[in-house]
Amino acid sequence: MIDARRLRILRAVADHRTVTAAAAALYLTPSAVSQQLAALEQETGHRLVERGARGARLTAAGEILLSHTNLVLAQLERAEAELADYSAGVAGTVTVAAFATGIGLVLAPALTELARTAPGIRVKVQDAEGDASVPMVLDRQVDVAVAVEYRGAPAEDDRRLTRVPLYSEPFDAVLPVGHRLTDQAQVAVADLAEDPWIGPYPGNPCHDVVVLACEYAGFAPRLDHSSDDFHAVVALAGADAGVALVPRSALRGMALTGVVVRPVEGSAPTRRVFAAVRQGAEGHPLIRPVLDAMEAVAVREAGLAARA
Repeated sequence: MIDARRLRILRAVADHRTVTAAAAALYLTPSAVSQQLAALEQETGHRLVERGARGARLTAAGEILLSHTNLVLAQLERAEAELADYSAGVAGTVTVAAFATGIGLVLAPALTELARTAPGIRVKVQDAEGDASVPMVLDRQVDVAVAVEYRGAPAEDDRRLTRVPLYSEPFDAVLPVGHRLTDQAQVAVADLAEDPWIGPYPGNPCHDVVVLACEYAGFAPRLDHSSDDFHAVVALAGADAGVALVPRSALRGMALTGVVVRPVEGSAPTRRVFAAVRQGAEGHPLIRPVLDAMEAVAVREAGLAARA
């Protein structure tokens, strides 16, 4: 009999590529992970993981077992959801990891909605960058992720996850008030090729959006200043330190002192936001209302941006 807990450990090793990283994600010691993998190999009669200087990788047998693991764990999530549904009443805690703008735009208003429609559900919020929350869901550190599409993100058909599109939004150009293009109704990214730029650090999904937009316009941006805080990005633009592309929702309610905001000409770079849960958990009576509330808020905010 294969222990489902060991299957979760196998998947964590496949996701994180090292025993040490998998152990950290699962709040276990590396020796405990190694022991559980050894026990799983004994249960299956196959070597499942090979370790080398570059980390750990699954053997062919390990890959076969992993393909079944995703289905088994999803079915277990469904079983938990049905049992929870069977229980009398709906009360409990749901943990959601979301990036700052997503918290302000959809998650915080959803909490207000849930307080009225599902008062027994308590939501705990963790601030996490748009590329960090999905691994937290897969590692069972949180129940729901509010995430952003980024290079290397799990594909839409990834069997480990169920995704709920929330919204998409354009990036706007943020220029110092004295910039040569402030008299234009729209700004072409190509016209900013010679300017110094302000933008997020590499690894932030918005960094990828900005760099790709510039690449499509035929140049590599000269990023003189870096910050993952859009308030800081706008402040630097207001100090005439450079130009920036900023998600439209991040500019809402911000003091735009010293800057001019203009839409991007043509096909604007876009940030696509979605919620994600472990596959099978989307019907859980505690999680489903949270997803529905965020979807409802996203629909109401359709004036900000089109649905993803």
